[in-house]
Amino acid sequence: MHIAEGYLPPLHAAAWTVAAAPFVVHGARAVVRQVRTEPDSKLLLGAAGAFSFVLSALKIPSVTGSCSHPTGTGLGAVLFRPPVMALIGTIVLFFQATLLAHGGLTTLGANVFSMAIVGPWVAYGMFVLTRRLGGGLSLGVFLAAALGDLATYCVTSAQLALAFPDAVSGVAGSVVKFGSIFAITQIPLAISEGLLTVLIVRLLIRASPAELTRLGVLKPTTAPTATAKEVGA
Repeated sequence: MHIAEGYLPPLHAAAWTVAAAPFVVHGARAVVRQVRTEPDSKLLLGAAGAFSFVLSALKIPSVTGSCSHPTGTGLGAVLFRPPVMALIGTIVLFFQATLLAHGGLTTLGANVFSMAIVGPWVAYGMFVLTRRLGGGLSLGVFLAAALGDLATYCVTSAQLALAFPDAVSGVAGSVVKFGSIFAITQIPLAISEGLLTVLIVRLLIRASPAELTRLGVLKPTTAPTATAKEVGA
């Protein structure tokens, strides 16, 4: 990840594009609704997109000539919900493909599906689950960012396995092969992304607790003071 230009067979590339398209359209509507209802959130929306762009543009060499990188989508998923990140992630991936040759246009649908759709939904699901189970905000943010990152790479491994099944063990064996390659660098990267995202959220709490309350990240009763109980892991 990102899957390079022309790497997927045309049928697979088209199928992933079709699968991702409804989520992106829904995300565009969610962004318009967000901007209309909360005009002051435009700056934070831009910051979430920039955070994802910068992190996911970092290439960390892995084995067999591949590379890994953080995704940065967990932050936006926690702040604005997954549909918004579907559009923001698509924009990020489009500019990376056209300006940095990171990923590609033919594989844009596949990359969007893994990084801008599945990753944010897993991140948000983990954040909500952790909070409902009584976990602190920091723990919820950490798990959201780290597991959203890992989920992206699990989907990418499955996408590559479906396109290039192992001659002996088939798709299942290929999933294990691709997943093992990515895991060497991706697990520590996911942990690092989780910690960095917690730091960013803590800074946002200090700078703009009222906005985080409007977004539902902070509870109204604790937002004005951002108590240690609310923020703590």
